[in-house]
Amino acid sequence: MWGSILLSAVLAGVVATAVTVAIERWGGLIGGLLGTAPSTIVPAAVGMYATGGEADTIASLSIVPFGMMLNALFLGVWMVMPSLLSNRRSALWVTTLTALLVWALLGAAVLGVMDTWLQPSLTEAEVALMGLACMVLVSVAFNLRPVEAPKGTNAVRRSVLIARGSMAAIAIGVAVWCSSLGYPLLAGLASVFPAIFLTSMVALWLAQGATVPRGAAGPMMLGGASVAVYANVAMWSLPAYGMVWGSVVAWLISVVGWSCPAFVVLKRRHDRAGLSG
Repeated sequence: MWGSILLSAVLAGVVATAVTVAIERWGGLIGGLLGTAPSTIVPAAVGMYATGGEADTIASLSIVPFGMMLNALFLGVWMVMPSLLSNRRSALWVTTLTALLVWALLGAAVLGVMDTWLQPSLTEAEVALMGLACMVLVSVAFNLRPVEAPKGTNAVRRSVLIARGSMAAIAIGVAVWCSSLGYPLLAGLASVFPAIFLTSMVALWLAQGATVPRGAAGPMMLGGASVAVYANVAMWSLPAYGMVWGSVVAWLISVVGWSCPAFVVLKRRHDRAGLSG
C-alpha cells in the first residue's frame, strides 16, 4: 500500500512542475490549456485502484468532475479578483485566500450533496456525467470573452517549482491514502485539490505580475475539463483494460476528444480578437 502511495505521489510531483514552465515559455493559451491535460489524476487513479479496489476507485472518480468544477470556480476568482483589487499590495494574498475559501466551502457542500442526494438516487456514472456537464458550462462561461494570455518574461524560481511539485505530490499521496482507508469520495475530491492551479497562479504572479496568471486562468479552466473527461472514461477503462492500458485509453480519449479541440477553438478566437498568447 505504501509503495503505491509513494509512487503515485512522486509521479504526480514530477508531472506537476511542467505546467508553470509551459505557461512561462509558451504563454497562457498553449501552456494553460494543453498544460492541464490529465496528469496528476493518472497516478492518483492508478494508486487508488491498486489500494482501494475497483468499486472504491469508481466511487472516487465519480466525484472528480465536480471537483474540477470547483477548480474552475477557483480559477474564476483569479480572473475576477485582481481587477477588483486594482494594484493593492495585498491583492495576491487576498485573491489566494478568497480562492481557497471558495474551494473549501463549495467542496464541503459537494461532499454533503453527494452523500445525501446524488449517490443514493443516481449511479456513479450518472453523477460523473452530471459533474462533467457542470464543469463544461462553468468553463465555457468564463471563456466567452477572450483575454490576453501573454508569455512570461521572467523565469520562475527553481524553489517555487520544487514547492509546486511537492504540494501536488502531497495532495495525490493524501488522496491515495484516503482511498486505502475506505473514504472514496474524500479521496476523489483530494485527488483534484487545486495544488497545481494554486502554485501556478502564485508563482506566475510573483514572477510576472498579475496579467500572466489572469490570462492563463481561462485556458487552464477549459483545459481542466479534460480531467473530468478522463475520470468519466477511466471509470470504464480501468476495470476493462487494467491499470496501464486503461490509463492510456482514458488519457488519449480525454486529450484527443477535449484538450486538442478546445485549444483549436480558443486559438482561433484569440487570433480573431488580435490578442497575444
